[in-house]
Amino acid sequence: MSTGFPRKLGAITIEHPFILAPMAGITNSPFRRLMREYGSSVMVSELVSANGIEYASERTFDLLKFHESERPLGLQIFGEDEENLVKACQFVEKQGADFVDLNLGCPVPKVVKKGAGSAMCRNPPMLGKILEAMVKSVKIPVTIKIRTGWDANTRNALEVVKVAADAGVNWVAIHGRTRAQGYSGDADWDFIGDVKAKSPLPIIGNGDICTPEQAVSRYRDYGVDAVLIGRGALRNPFLFEQSRALLEGREMPIASAERFLELFGKQRKYLSETFNEKGALLHARKFLAWYSSGYPGSADFRKKVFHIPTEKELWDTSDAFFSVALRSRDMSYLSEPFLMGGHG
Repeated sequence: MSTGFPRKLGAITIEHPFILAPMAGITNSPFRRLMREYGSSVMVSELVSANGIEYASERTFDLLKFHESERPLGLQIFGEDEENLVKACQFVEKQGADFVDLNLGCPVPKVVKKGAGSAMCRNPPMLGKILEAMVKSVKIPVTIKIRTGWDANTRNALEVVKVAADAGVNWVAIHGRTRAQGYSGDADWDFIGDVKAKSPLPIIGNGDICTPEQAVSRYRDYGVDAVLIGRGALRNPFLFEQSRALLEGREMPIASAERFLELFGKQRKYLSETFNEKGALLHARKFLAWYSSGYPGSADFRKKVFHIPTEKELWDTSDAFFSVALRSRDMSYLSEPFLMGGHG
């Protein structure tokens, strides 16, 4: 079945419309590398502070590191100061990223109270000025990720999109909730579709995609140029290749126990190649706890993993747990709600 892919999304060529959403504390380089291998068509880093770049924070620089296999890759920045955002764009370009993404959707109070994240969209004319300065400062594309608005009474996403288009932004990703909603309620895809119908820019839709069927229907029904998949990829890391297969009319790859265990082995390898032993252990604990959600015995497993002292013991314990758990559960659980407290 012809789907019109590969095609251009702004200036970036994509293989298909299914993309891993940037998520704070989740989309580190090893996980991006893993999800690129398992089918996401584009990678975007977790949000990185433009102020942290200006002050040469070592932790910030670590977040900006990436592996060549992740491409096409964007590094996502946030901040409220125009000068620092421009400098951050130039730094991202020097790092060799394919594009720079500005986070205008983060609802976290410590980000918003400084005027960054979702707060920047409350003043579209000022935002337009900042975006224009960012676009002019680099040769690589500048993209943005926003929400539908600040609250139910000020859903100004279309105004923001038009300001972004005038500034020369490449595309806009829209999470279908307001800042006031946080991650509660349902993503409003009707609103996203309406913005897309009136938008001069490519629009990427985001929110509540947990199954290949949802991914394909959101893409087809709302006319968006692509869709972002967030927490659903933690529950089912095969979502991208399955969604692509469904879109193309092919048989979907099975999320078998064997494939999950193979994926865990690769993630272990990528973590160890990126972080020191302590760092690899900390990140592995998080991901294994997320992956285990919903399985029989998962509560006890999660308690245990955060107290295991060595990387080898952690993965040995994990292999033993998942070898049994993955074979004892119907994979229909992949469509159940997951991580509803955060991440799109």
